[in-house]
Amino acid sequence: MSEAAPHSARPAGLRRQAETLASTLPPLMAEARHLAATVQLGEHGRRLSGMGDEFWQYRPAHAGDEARAIDWRRSARADAQFVREKEWQAAQSVHLWVDDARSMEFTGDPKRQAKADRARLLALALAVLLIRAGERVGLADPIAPPRSGEVQLLRLAQAFTRAAGEADFGAPEARAILPGSRAVFLSDFMGDPQAVENALGRAADKGVTGILMQVLDPVEEAFPFDGRTIFESMAGTVSHETRKAGDLRDRYLARLAERKDRLASLARQAGWLFTTHHTGDPAQGALLWLYAALRKDG
Repeated sequence: MSEAAPHSARPAGLRRQAETLASTLPPLMAEARHLAATVQLGEHGRRLSGMGDEFWQYRPAHAGDEARAIDWRRSARADAQFVREKEWQAAQSVHLWVDDARSMEFTGDPKRQAKADRARLLALALAVLLIRAGERVGLADPIAPPRSGEVQLLRLAQAFTRAAGEADFGAPEARAILPGSRAVFLSDFMGDPQAVENALGRAADKGVTGILMQVLDPVEEAFPFDGRTIFESMAGTVSHETRKAGDLRDRYLARLAERKDRLASLARQAGWLFTTHHTGDPAQGALLWLYAALRKDG
């Protein structure tokens, strides 16, 4: 004899559970919803003919079209017969990975968002847009597999508000990505690029396409340091002191350019897209780019 399901699994209990969870996440969720609203993208469309409820276009009937597919009202206004096509609206799965390593906690200005905060905001706002469009969104690890609906947004928000990890740099997660799905990785990608290559290789083997978005602070692009400077990793495991920081600028910028080129090359080889976003720039532009890129990719 099976036991009755816990009350929290019933619709009423699930709603109370979601409301309790939501009460602990107002800042990130509210900001993500506001950001999603500002892009004003309107209704999401796959722009492909297929199964769905929304009208897309009329096209001339071809040999082989069934009689029931012909729109006789539209055809009556012309000398030809027309088929009424609906827009393809099959839901797809999108996996998100947001780097939670200590390097993402960096900001070069107390008034500017840390890289981690910007990455989490973009990821959750993108999830808002995609779920509103009927897509399934989840994480790239097994914690939150792709689902649709409001409760899934709360699960994602809860995952994104977890404490930062202990490592200096993060490694992309691809274990739980579903075959044929899409993925978005947000990170500064300052760690070992081999980890990125390995994750993209596993994703490509599954037929997964997606986006690498590198999130950097403007200070990391400009390297405005001079004179005596102590450079220390966010976790404190790496430290370097120099009396002539300005002498390192050219070498640092060259290394950064090399890193970007390698990431772009890895993305191309895997059929992915690569872009860099700076925390000093408005988040709206980055969100719009991500959403448009996923639509094109899908």
